[in-house]
Amino acid sequence: MADKNEKPDFEKSMETLEKIVESLEGGDLSLDQALKKYEEGVGLVRVCQSRLAEAEKKIEVLTKTLDGSFEKAPFGDVKPSVKNKKKGGRSGDRAA
Repeated sequence: MADKNEKPDFEKSMETLEKIVESLEGGDLSLDQALKKYEEGVGLVRVCQSRLAEAEKKIEVLTKTLDGSFEKAPFGDVKPSVKNKKKGGRSGDRAA
């Protein structure tokens, strides 16, 4: 078993969670077994959510600005910076 101070591996947690779901859906468990599996699954969901939140904090997204350059923005704060503006007010630039 892993050291308690070591963070659980996301992929391993997801794999275990999938197995728990399969066993619960199978319907072959007693009520006590199903409750234990459910509790274990809830714990794994929390672990996975925590790991995803940590990863999200680390991600920076590059967004393209109107002048064609790129700027960094924290994940989740990305707002569309390229707008559909026609320059010069010419109509008929595109065929409808």
